[in-house]
Amino acid sequence: MTGLNFDVDVDAPADLAHDATRADALVTVRARPVAGQPARTRSAEVLIMDRSLSMAGHGKLDEAKRAMCAAVDALRDGTLLGIVAGHHEAEVVFPATGGLAPVDAHTRQEAKSRIIGQLAEGGTAIGQWLACADRLFASAASPGVVRHAVLYTDGKDEHETPEQLGSVLEACTDRFVCDARGLGEDWNYAELLRITQALHGSAEAVVTASDLAQDFTRTMRQAQRIVVPRVYLGLRLNNRFRLGFVRQTRPVEAELTARRQHGDEIHVPLGSWPPETRQYQVSLRFDPDALTVEEDLRAARITLHAEQSDGTRVPCGEPRAMVVRRRGTPGFGIPASADLTRVENEHELGMAMRACADAWQKGQHERADRELRIATRLAAELHDTGRLRLLRSVSVTGPDNLPHLSPDVSRGQVQRLGLDSTKTVAPRVDAMRPPPLDDAVRPCPRCGTTPSTRSATFCEECGHRLDAPADEPDGGPVDAS
Repeated sequence: MTGLNFDVDVDAPADLAHDATRADALVTVRARPVAGQPARTRSAEVLIMDRSLSMAGHGKLDEAKRAMCAAVDALRDGTLLGIVAGHHEAEVVFPATGGLAPVDAHTRQEAKSRIIGQLAEGGTAIGQWLACADRLFASAASPGVVRHAVLYTDGKDEHETPEQLGSVLEACTDRFVCDARGLGEDWNYAELLRITQALHGSAEAVVTASDLAQDFTRTMRQAQRIVVPRVYLGLRLNNRFRLGFVRQTRPVEAELTARRQHGDEIHVPLGSWPPETRQYQVSLRFDPDALTVEEDLRAARITLHAEQSDGTRVPCGEPRAMVVRRRGTPGFGIPASADLTRVENEHELGMAMRACADAWQKGQHERADRELRIATRLAAELHDTGRLRLLRSVSVTGPDNLPHLSPDVSRGQVQRLGLDSTKTVAPRVDAMRPPPLDDAVRPCPRCGTTPSTRSATFCEECGHRLDAPADEPDGGPVDAS
């Protein structure tokens, strides 16, 4: 029905400590093409070009025009296309009649002519550009059509307030996907992340303007892999639980909680989907006294929904249950899930990278160095080679034998540090192996029960001392005589 086969897996530790107030699950969603069916969907594309006055220098506008023309050439025939040129206002420059036009040989040439004729002037108001794109999609793209936009900017959003941009992003949420590119060094990474996290897109730094054409071509090809226009994570909660947060954890981190849609079942928009795998962290809150002890309880029912060509939503995967059980014995902790611990550490890594970038931009170099060291340590522990490589590329070893931000680091490199802070990777196989035996939590030698904490001295099941042989009495060592 959707052109993709969706599979949902829920990984949630069942046991909860007696006094726990939070239950978490990792939800992995895999989307694969349906065998024997072409995975192609009607699509609409809006290209947004920054033609503010700052684009006039260093040949940036010429390179940007080349990139926009390359994007037009990469589109499939039949794609609905619109082009917005933005400064402190937004103007639809293609098609001349407004709306969207299907791509063919004639319209492709006309679109490129319009792009080439743009001149640099005025300021930057990205919210107005996005609002214009939203109007174009609304005027011509029917339900079931994939709506994708891409924009670049070389500057900060200086001609509107953060509140004005926020209002536009709220209005555009779940209406189209938008990728954003920072060109050069003078843009603000936090603004691009704000846009792409709200609109389910990707954010990249393109420090060298001549690299933009290759990036846009690749972006168009990726956009044309999208099969399902909109997918939703459905959560039907037990009335003893409430939603804490929903966060996408792979392949990029994004906070999704504020976008939830309420009804009999909570729907959290997940954006458009190509054949790929994504992962989400769902966190629930509860009053421990409201849960009976030692009883399996379904905290949530998790179902995936996809939008059909007529705009309706239908389940597109088998429902999965998140089942928990409150332990009856106070005082015993529950070992943290290795996968959830990794996700939390990846989140901590991203926050440290952003804190490093923010501190550097404020001239707080000692704080920037501290955050850099935290991020470098976490990236190494997580075997996150991509972010570790980026961190090392902007650092030098100081006289104290510790990493410091390089005195030659550029603003563009720091901006990339902020953008790439949200990019996560699947753990390496060797990083997922259990710890060596000496560091592992050993089961009770008498009854085989695994203790809930590494520091436990006695088995909570049978009371046997954990470091004693199975045949040793609980009162003390066996007398060899």
